[in-house]
Amino acid sequence: MEFTTERRGEKRLRYHWPVWFAEDFNGLLSQGQMVDVSSVGAAFTCSSNYSCPYPGQTVTTRFSVPKFDGDNSFNIASFTRHSVVRRIDTINAFTKRVAVQFAEPLSFQPAQQAEDETQCGEMLRAVTI
Repeated sequence: MEFTTERRGEKRLRYHWPVWFAEDFNGLLSQGQMVDVSSVGAAFTCSSNYSCPYPGQTVTTRFSVPKFDGDNSFNIASFTRHSVVRRIDTINAFTKRVAVQFAEPLSFQPAQQAEDETQCGEMLRAVTI
């Protein structure tokens, strides 16, 4: 059995909403699907084709994050962030997972909105796009 040490300083909110990315937002945008997000970075999947970024590349990402209120309602916070691609993982022949670090952190910690990961999951099921 293999054990790994968690090195992340912040929990991540896991959800599957669209994310758009491009090297230059004046050009062609590519769409991916968010895997998880923290205030300092995100991971998303994208097609393994020519539009998939490479490690070290700077891309601009545009995405939305649910921002929950205390009464089980929510708002959607939308962000555009310059990001550096830190890692690319091959999921299969058609899909890759891209991990990016934001140049500017988000204004809140997305996973800290609920008491635990189960509660986040339950809230997100109700708001899935």
